[in-house]
Amino acid sequence: MKHIFRLMLLPLMAMPLLLTSCDEDRDSNPTLDLSHTGELFTLNTPGLAASNVYDLASAESLKLTCSQPNYGGVPYAVRYYVQAALDNSFGTFKELTTSYTSALMYVDARELNDSIVKLFQEANPDTDYPDEARAVYLRLRAKLDGTDLGECFSNVITLPNVLASYKAPQAELPTELFVVGSSIQEAWSSWKIVPQVYGLEGQYYTMVYVPSGGMLKWGTFINDWRGYDRLGEINDKAGAGISESSDGNSNLVFANGGWYVLQFTGTIVGASIKFDLSIFPGAAYVIGNAAGGSWTDADAAWQMTAPADASGLWTSPAFTASGELRAYIKVPGIDWWRTEFTLNNGALYWRLVDIPSNWAENVGPDFSVNVTPGQKLYVNFDYNTGEVK
Repeated sequence: MKHIFRLMLLPLMAMPLLLTSCDEDRDSNPTLDLSHTGELFTLNTPGLAASNVYDLASAESLKLTCSQPNYGGVPYAVRYYVQAALDNSFGTFKELTTSYTSALMYVDARELNDSIVKLFQEANPDTDYPDEARAVYLRLRAKLDGTDLGECFSNVITLPNVLASYKAPQAELPTELFVVGSSIQEAWSSWKIVPQVYGLEGQYYTMVYVPSGGMLKWGTFINDWRGYDRLGEINDKAGAGISESSDGNSNLVFANGGWYVLQFTGTIVGASIKFDLSIFPGAAYVIGNAAGGSWTDADAAWQMTAPADASGLWTSPAFTASGELRAYIKVPGIDWWRTEFTLNNGALYWRLVDIPSNWAENVGPDFSVNVTPGQKLYVNFDYNTGEVK
């Protein structure tokens, strides 16, 4: 029967300046010999490792011992670094922050715990760390203290039953997302911002053009390469024909080309966030005093005309009166003013605040664009730029 082994903090011991090994040096003229650095030195498996559970969250330290690396039989000062992995091949591992200068070391249990949890999370995104014991693999990296000489490694030992734990911080929804793809600005290198829907936490939207067979990825930050497999539900309301790429990269593939509105919805689930995606036909409108005085949401008379592809400009009907520009991307089921934009130095600026009066009063004159009869709004939704002329 296995027993829970609660590791206790042992008294600190005076650390000698130079480490000693079990073998005494009897050479009256010691010479540094680095020819053995390719050989493994010995990390000892703790005596109770096979029959007990190491509860790292309740422990203070883990006692490890090793032999000194072979530097010609001389007890030089050596610095040891503990490395942990979840597989004995050490293809992926974490090196603990604290290093040691003794062949008898009391490894900080919290550091080891956190490293194990991080290894699991990196290999299993959006998955909570399981509350069960698992095998953990350790080895040491060593080098002559104070130098970059003599780097070598120990053998790998197995701790068959290690109980780590993760107390997750409260998950926080990002303020924006990003998309990248084969037809978005500079292919596979430009990360286009997906702004948050004003006043609706966890809702994000953007307009993209994707040709037939085009692909994209998304992320919560730049270079966060998430794909089809990182989404929950995918609701294709535009007949885009969404599928997962067959090349192993899990790209979102659009069978049918066209302009699309992407709406991401993030929901906090435990310590992670579940994201769903809805795809709608691309649509944008102007509204307000300059648009014939119409404040009707999605008024067909004031819908902007889409270009043939990403290189073209969306064009509004000609304004019929003077007034402040009010324009928006239409996301079905969401009020127009939540996805409104204006122009600021030629760039689209997405609404982030309440605007009870107008852009000029509530945001600032630099964000207010006044139009005159006969002018039109021209927008490049690929690069999110625009002008009125």
